[in-house]
Amino acid sequence: MEVNGITVTGRISRDDDDGGGGSGDAVTLPPLLLLHGHPETHLMWHRIADALAEDFTVIAPDLRGYGGSSKPAGEADHSTYSKREMAKDAVLLMEHFGTERGFSSFALCARDRGARVGHRMLADYPGLVSQAMFLDIAPTLDMYAATDRDFAQAYFHWFFLTQPEPLPEALIEANPRAYVENIIGSRYAGLDPFPADVLDAYVSALSSPGAVHAMCEDYRAAATIDLHHDQADRDAGLTPDVPLRVLWGKHGIIEALFDPLALWEKAVPGVPGRAVEAGHYLPEEAPGEVLAEIRGFFHRA
Repeated sequence: MEVNGITVTGRISRDDDDGGGGSGDAVTLPPLLLLHGHPETHLMWHRIADALAEDFTVIAPDLRGYGGSSKPAGEADHSTYSKREMAKDAVLLMEHFGTERGFSSFALCARDRGARVGHRMLADYPGLVSQAMFLDIAPTLDMYAATDRDFAQAYFHWFFLTQPEPLPEALIEANPRAYVENIIGSRYAGLDPFPADVLDAYVSALSSPGAVHAMCEDYRAAATIDLHHDQADRDAGLTPDVPLRVLWGKHGIIEALFDPLALWEKAVPGVPGRAVEAGHYLPEEAPGEVLAEIRGFFHRA
């Protein structure tokens, strides 16, 4: 689908789906937007998407630069991949489906990079998201501010991917599979929760022209223009007025190095949350627990 000058690909549950979209009535079920993380695509929801489609109209796009979505070249200020621009993509996508299916607001569940897009969406589009759940992140501004040796070692890609073009692009493009499997496999659960066909899809997506550059631009934006946007909101005392719940992995870096509830309190006062029995990839490592949390938090319209 064409939105905001790019093509966005992904999946939407339909009542006539016979393979991966669930059997719920997509016209009447409340909308739920799912945003994926790095270095993945909308397929990261594959363990829970069918079950969610029994209760929701599930809309799971590939973020710009990822999967089958467009991968425009980055600008000097990295604004092409700012979370503001990526949030706009998702908002315009949901406005299209809202017009088509008769909804004006929607719930949001997002992990990792998608949750950073979601955080910007809450700030820039007040009243559009009815409820939100973020998985395994703390606010970008606070994570960068608290960077120390342990965090830099654990999240080395935050600093590697932001290096000037073309160094990270050239190194990753030489072996995209090694990057995907090492980034994912080095976390708590290793590669066991990831079926071979899903891993292959992640590798294939990263191997497509422009994909590595787009991924790097996503991280370059996070270290520059996104921080300016986040700081401006904080300086102005702006806090999203939306019910938000945060979950993180009990065996992940967020749990080990940060106090996520205290950090989220700065951005969205009163936010609840807890650790899940998983590492970084919650929906793939602990699908049952994440599914129960989503069903328990998001209310039927």
